[in-house]
Amino acid sequence: MEANHRIARISAHLHPTNPQMEREQSVLRREGCRAKGGAPGFKVAILGAAGGIGQPLAMLMKMNPLVSVLHLYDVVNSPGVTADISHMDTGAVVRGFLGQQQLESALTGMDLVVIPAGVPRKPGMTRDDLFNINAGIVKTLCEGIAKCCPNAIVNLISNPVNSTVPIAAEVFKKAGTYDPKKLLGVTMLDVVRANTFVAEVLGLDPREVDVPVVGGHAGVTILPLLSQVKPPCSFTPEETEYLTKRIQDGGTEVVQAKAGTGSATLSMAYAAVKFADRCLRGLRGDAGIVECAFVASQVTELPFFASKVKLGRGGAEEVHQLGPLNEYERAGLEKAKKELEASIQKGVSFIRK
Repeated sequence: MEANHRIARISAHLHPTNPQMEREQSVLRREGCRAKGGAPGFKVAILGAAGGIGQPLAMLMKMNPLVSVLHLYDVVNSPGVTADISHMDTGAVVRGFLGQQQLESALTGMDLVVIPAGVPRKPGMTRDDLFNINAGIVKTLCEGIAKCCPNAIVNLISNPVNSTVPIAAEVFKKAGTYDPKKLLGVTMLDVVRANTFVAEVLGLDPREVDVPVVGGHAGVTILPLLSQVKPPCSFTPEETEYLTKRIQDGGTEVVQAKAGTGSATLSMAYAAVKFADRCLRGLRGDAGIVECAFVASQVTELPFFASKVKLGRGGAEEVHQLGPLNEYERAGLEKAKKELEASIQKGVSFIRK
C-alpha cells in the first residue's frame, strides 16, 4: 500500500490531471505535494515555463536549495519540460501544469511567482510591438494570482515591463489584493549587463562590480548610474557614452546577433534566477538584501520607477532614493521619465479602458 502511494505521489508530480481528477485526488496531491526526501524551503511557480526564458529559468530554479516545490505552468509543452527537469537530483519537487484550466492549481499556495510568459522580441520589433499580445497574457495570469496566491511575491519579466507592471497592479487593485511591495518588475538583466560591460572597461571580474541601474527596462528608460559604480572609479565622457548606450541597447545586441532566431533568453534566465534567489533570501529573513527593481515608487513623480530596493519578508520593504547624480545622469533621467510616463499610462489604460 505504501509503495502504491509513493508511486501515485510521484506520478502526480509529473502528470497534470484534468479538473475532475484534481478534485478526486486532492487529498493525495496536496498532502503529499513533497516527495520523500524533499527539502524544506519555499514554493515557487514559473508561468511560461516552456518558453525560451522559462526553460533555462526552470532548470536554474530547480538547482536553488531555497526552493522546495517548483510548479511549471505553460499553455504548451509543460509536461515535457517538467519530466526533463524532474530528473535533476536536487531537493525541489517539480510538478507540471498545462493550459489555463490548470492555472489555479499551479498557483495555489505559492510563495513566489515568476512570470516570463509572453512572446519574445524579433528583429525590428520594439518593446511596444509586444504590448498587445503580452498585455493580455499578463492580465490573465495576474487574475489567477489574485485568486489563488494573493500574498505571493510576484517577479514580472514579461515585456514591456514598463507597461506590464502597471497592468498587474491594476488587476490586483480590481481584485482588492494589491500590495505594492510584492509586485516587482525584474530589471536585473540591465544590472547584470552593466556589471559585465563596466568590468570589461575596467579590467575587473564582473562579480566585483556593482552598477546601480534605475528608471525602467527599455531603451533610454534604462539609466546606469556610472558615477555610483562600486568599486569607485571614473570614466571619460566617451566611456560614459559608450557604456550607457551599450547597456541600453543590450537586448537589441542579442536580437541582432541571433539573426531572427531569438532574443536574450539565457542571460535573462540567469538574471531572473539571481533576482528570485534574492527575493527568497529576503523571505527567509536575511538582512541587507538590496537589488534594483521596477516597483511602485515615490522616488520621482512617476507611480513606478526602478531603483534599489531592500528585499525582505514583505517584498520590497524599502525603496531607496537615487543619490547624487552627475550632469550626464540628470539629463538621462529627464529623457527616461518622459518615455516611462507614456509606457506606464499605456499599461494602466489597458485595464481601465
